[in-house]
Amino acid sequence: MGWKDGGTAIRTTMSFMKRSALVSALAVAVTGVLLTTAPAAQDQPLFRAAVRTVPIYATVLDANSRLVPDLQQSDFTITDNGKPTEITLFSAEPQPFTAVVMMDTSASMTANLKLLNRAAEQFLLRLLPVDRAQVGAFNDKIQLSGTFTNDRDALIAALDDLYFGNPTRLNDAIATSLDALQGADGRRVILVFTDGEDTSSRTKFGTVLDRARDEEVMVYSIGLESEYFDGVRVVRTRPARDLRRIAEETGGGYFELKQTADLSPTFTRVATELRSQYLLGFAPATLDGKVHKLEVRVNRPGMTVRARRSYLAAADRS
Repeated sequence: MGWKDGGTAIRTTMSFMKRSALVSALAVAVTGVLLTTAPAAQDQPLFRAAVRTVPIYATVLDANSRLVPDLQQSDFTITDNGKPTEITLFSAEPQPFTAVVMMDTSASMTANLKLLNRAAEQFLLRLLPVDRAQVGAFNDKIQLSGTFTNDRDALIAALDDLYFGNPTRLNDAIATSLDALQGADGRRVILVFTDGEDTSSRTKFGTVLDRARDEEVMVYSIGLESEYFDGVRVVRTRPARDLRRIAEETGGGYFELKQTADLSPTFTRVATELRSQYLLGFAPATLDGKVHKLEVRVNRPGMTVRARRSYLAAADRS
């Protein structure tokens, strides 16, 4: 019995050794194949999918300039350089924003500063806890209140700390606002007010217009016709014509006022519009680093849309 059991054990051991040898041979063969094909695999290009969504905030008005709140994604069409594109993002819910409220406090506004501050309060009072803002002023200098906050009381108090001066550095003020908004997430807004033309900025209007487009910042602008005494005679001001252009190009709104009584309702109107906009988005077919024209339309009669008119087709937002 012992020899028989021993023979069985020997045969079992030999069988095991043969199987082990076979497995080892297969392992060597597979390793050889992998080593042979590895360089070819490394030579293959590595593709990574990069999808960028271009956000568009759209304000829709009916024939009586009333906000339209009940549209669906199917009501909108977007064209990119004249070509229809698929809408991949849609929301009718209010979106949070980060805003700079930048106001002209030059000499021509001296008599109206209190009214302007009370008007700005109406905008600030309508901030939600998810929103953040700063307030600022421009004249011969540019001033900002500090850091972005959702503390409405602190922002309203900061209005009384804004000083006045003489020249009007409108373009510089917009550039400073853009600087402050860099790095802010989500929707970024500048609400700028002036009663006159730029008189002493170092920054050209074309520069701030391009930056606002490329950095995807929406500009709302309010212009006021006003009168003031310059020490010699009564002068009537006209708001800068560039205000309308930057608002239209970036999808904001432009409001030109002829009396100070309209200041508070207009600041309130801007806050209401920001709560009533539609968020649309699409993935560009190409990211060629060029400026593309955008057009947003609503497929219902009698309605108009305000939305950004162009975007920079780059992989990353500036």
